[in-house]
Amino acid sequence: MEAVEYLLKAAGHVGNLTNSKIEQIQGIMRRSRTLALNAAIESARAGTAGQGFSVVANEMKTISDEITGLASSLQGELKEQLEQLNHNASVATSELRKVRGERLADLAHNAVEIADRNLFERTCDVRWWATDPAVWECAADPHSKAKQEHASHRLGVILGSYTVYLDLWIADTNGKVISNGRPSRYSNVTGRDVSRTQWFQEAISTQDGTEFTVADISREPALDNAMTATYSTAIRAGGDTNGGVIGVLGIFFDWSSQAKDIVRGIRLSPEEWERTRCLLIDSKHRIIASSDGNGILSDHFPLDVSRGTQGHYTIDDQVLIGYALTPGYETYKGLGWYGVITQWEET
Repeated sequence: MEAVEYLLKAAGHVGNLTNSKIEQIQGIMRRSRTLALNAAIESARAGTAGQGFSVVANEMKTISDEITGLASSLQGELKEQLEQLNHNASVATSELRKVRGERLADLAHNAVEIADRNLFERTCDVRWWATDPAVWECAADPHSKAKQEHASHRLGVILGSYTVYLDLWIADTNGKVISNGRPSRYSNVTGRDVSRTQWFQEAISTQDGTEFTVADISREPALDNAMTATYSTAIRAGGDTNGGVIGVLGIFFDWSSQAKDIVRGIRLSPEEWERTRCLLIDSKHRIIASSDGNGILSDHFPLDVSRGTQGHYTIDDQVLIGYALTPGYETYKGLGWYGVITQWEET
């Protein structure tokens, strides 16, 4: 791409330089013809004594006319060649921009696919941990202090192995949190009413232990206002897939840290990073991750998806945008998120 852009600039420079030099030549020739005309007039006045000078003046005019003709011919030929060169370079630029756009779309696809694979594991975790005896025994006897403490200890052990989580919560069927994995860090969690939250309401309504729910990326006040991806499922009697609902398990994925790694881990050269922004946006086009850290959870990106689930386009011939819709991963269908990469043209 850089070579074609250089070629276009060089062609424009050569064209301007050529026109400038030819105009200078034509200016000199106009002066020569004027001198020749003046010399012819003076030789005529001189009569027989000026005949030799008249011959020189006529020859100067002839040479001047020939040079002027050659300069005009050269200018015409160069103009035609430069126009063809510009046309070919423009076609090449268009093709290369297409290739670059497809590359950005592929990179956007890879980014959102990594997010999907990561989040797919969370769907497995929440369903698995809901069957842990310490979890369902706590939910089955929500007033037992001993079982709450045992569940908290067990959740803490899990958190020690899974560093991508901020906390794990057990709520009873009324939406009261009765145990969490990090009570020393988040002391205001136990006793919290989560009955009105999306993750609780949807989890309590799941049909069996194979189902789960996930809430939109949001900040959780009880977790120091951290950004979380919250996954949940119903806790069932005996940990059985078809057991009666006795509570809800909510797991809080540390979204900020993981999202930053995804959008900043896209393989771009240092030069490209200087003029590139990588994003993840949700189904409403709200920015949920950004390589420059701007607009997260506050701004929306005006993405044009008219080209389908994956594509690219250019804005004002200055900004190239590649995007891709979440492909999902195995049983995880995704949440309608997009990977987006914007790249400014070199100046």
